[in-house]
Amino acid sequence: MKLAEVLFPTDFSAPSDAAAGVARELARESGARLHLLHVVPLATDPGDSAALLRRLATALGEGLRVETAHLSGRVARSIVGYARDKGIDLIVLGTHGRTGVSHAILGSVAEAVVRLAPCLVLTVPPSAVAPRPTPAAPAAAVGHRCVVCSGPTDDLVCETCRARIRGEALERKVQTERGGHRGQPA
Repeated sequence: MKLAEVLFPTDFSAPSDAAAGVARELARESGARLHLLHVVPLATDPGDSAALLRRLATALGEGLRVETAHLSGRVARSIVGYARDKGIDLIVLGTHGRTGVSHAILGSVAEAVVRLAPCLVLTVPPSAVAPRPTPAAPAAAVGHRCVVCSGPTDDLVCETCRARIRGEALERKVQTERGGHRGQPA
């Protein structure tokens, strides 16, 4: 199998850090171009994600042909659309391993990409590869690490995790009210 174009979508989380090394090595060993993609979800502040993407490209790109893209939209659909438009041969994607309400509300980007992708998809769970720090978000350049996902943030919890937590709380409230007893679980 010949790989000419390898796509690594990242959300700058610890699971993405684990997949970054896999994507880089596959691109290096096959002589493929490495595409780094970050998708900012709709109605989300992109923050410093463009700068983080540039630093990641510098850190991973030594000795490789690298192309970066910073998009806004529905994450899984944007990844699949990019793969289709660029003729990607392989997508290397880190997985968060969410379950329960978090998975039901947010869905699984990895699951949707696997279902919809026009090419092979390699999912890398955080436990498969020991994450190694990359210069993409050095501790000195970022105020803090998110206490939920370990991603870079200036707050205690990053915007992505904050949105997920709010969504989980909303789901609990909806479930409670569906039971017909406000304030009491169904």
